[in-house]
This record gives sequence, C-alpha cells and structure tokens, in this order.
Amino acid sequence: MKEGVGRLAEEIVEAEEVVVFTGAGVSTESGIPDFRSPGGLWSRYDPSDFYFGRFLSSEDSRRKYWQMYKEFFAVLHRAKPNPAHYACCELWQMGKLTAVITQNVDGLHQASGLPQDKVVELHGNATRVRCLDCGRTYASVQIEEWLRQGVEVTGCEGCGGLLKPATISFGQAMPEEEVRLAERYARGCDLFISVGSSLLVHPAALMPLFAKEAGARLIIVNLSETPYDGRADLLLRGRAAEVLPEAVRRAKELLTSSRSQGR
Repeated sequence: MKEGVGRLAEEIVEAEEVVVFTGAGVSTESGIPDFRSPGGLWSRYDPSDFYFGRFLSSEDSRRKYWQMYKEFFAVLHRAKPNPAHYACCELWQMGKLTAVITQNVDGLHQASGLPQDKVVELHGNATRVRCLDCGRTYASVQIEEWLRQGVEVTGCEGCGGLLKPATISFGQAMPEEEVRLAERYARGCDLFISVGSSLLVHPAALMPLFAKEAGARLIIVNLSETPYDGRADLLLRGRAAEVLPEAVRRAKELLTSSRSQGR
C-alpha cells in the first residue's frame, strides 16, 4: 500500500489537471451510512416506494419519503468533513484540482472549504429542499425541524406546492447541466482519481471511462472491487480518508523538494 500511495503522489505531481470523483466511501468516513450497505436505509425502506412518479402521485409515498429523510437528516446535519474532503481542498489550493465530481449529496466538499464552482453534484444536494411548483428553496435544517415537530408531509409556505430534497430520486431525470459539465471535466483532465465509489451507478460511473478514453491516467481508490479495476493505471485497496490525504501530503513534499532543488 505504501508503494501505491507513493505512486499516486507522483501522479499528482506530474499532472496538470486533476479530477477527483467521489462516492459513498467518502461520505461513510464522515459517519453517513451508504444507503445500499447492510444496515443502510434501503434495508429498512423499500426503494420502490421512493420512485419520483410515486412521490408525485401518492400521499402515502410522500409520507414514507419524509419519514426516511427525517432519519437521514438527523445523520446528515451532524456530519463533518473528513480528511478525504480536506485532501481534495488541498489539491485545489495546490493548483492541481480542476473539479470534484461527486455522487454524494451531503455538501461536505463545500463544507471543507472547496468552492461551490469546483464541485459537480451529479445526484443533487440534500442540504437544500426545493418546491417543485414555485422553485422556492429551503435549508434542510428547517425542514428537519418541521418533521421533528410532527409534520408528516411538508408543503411550501409560499404556494403550498410539493417540497422535495434537491436530490435525484429513482426515476427522476439526471441534471443535464451537471452531467455535461462532469463529462467535460472528465474528458479534459490528465489525471482522474476515483475515490470511494463502486462505479456501479450510471451514468455517473461512466465518468472514469470518459477520462480514460480521452487519454487521462485513471486511479481507483476503493475498499472493494469495481467493474473498471482492469482499466486502472493504479489500483489502491484502502479507505478514502487514509489513502488520499497521505498521497496529497507526499505530493506536497515532492513539490516542495523539487522547488528547493530548483533554487
């Protein structure tokens, strides 16, 4: 593992345009459980109840939806950025990072100090709740308070329309602008680092392939196997909050040493 981390550090030093792609394995390091993992929310709720069409058409579906989000908000609002988030921010401060493309909805990349315009959220952001009718936006902490007070189905204060977290539900169209931007970043980078993602959920999982097709080096950091392990230039089995920060630390040391020798 140490050799692999060293190689990743060297890749970072040599790269000019780095894109980091983050999945659930980064969020879990902050205490946010993977929906799909044992004990996750999908083990207690039926995912078929949360399809977008059912949310729109069924009061009972909306009631179940908000009960699930009441549980999720309780975890989300306690979560703090972990070393993997801060490592991405450091890459930006080093002038290496073009963007973070994330499947996560927790807003922790921005909370770590990474500018909003450096984060492409393919699956939305659960820290915001939006009215589907008038577009009014609420902070999720406000909605959590309503739910704690006993509200079962939340409605917009302005127009009475349906409220929904600004995330992408099953059966809901992906955000076109974010998908286009993510693909542009993936095809434009020379180093693509996938961290903490199983690379199973599409179309997000296509981003590493777009990068590879365009000639970028592909690094995969994940605890378990992914479908693209055989395409990776470097494969590291490890925790996001351990591997990425250590690689960034070593990259900074290499850059400092190189500049010192240059003088």
